[in-house]
Amino acid sequence: MKFKSITVAILLLATGPAVAGPIGYAICQTAGCNGIAVACYSAAGFTFGVAPPAAPPAIIACNAALGACMAACAAVALGPTP
Repeated sequence: MKFKSITVAILLLATGPAVAGPIGYAICQTAGCNGIAVACYSAAGFTFGVAPPAAPPAIIACNAALGACMAACAAVALGPTP
């Protein structure tokens, strides 16, 4: 029984690269990216999630940083790892 478990574990590890998965991606987005976006909006004097009639340059910069952060999360959490 123990030999079978060890064999299965070795075969699973030898099948290819692993991924962090959707849970890792969600944690990265929520705890990392969205937290930074809230801080960025607050520093600019706005509330995250409340859209002013016209987006000032500070909000556009915060949104660009948020997008870059989420793209980085996707590349790290959903991509293959060696």
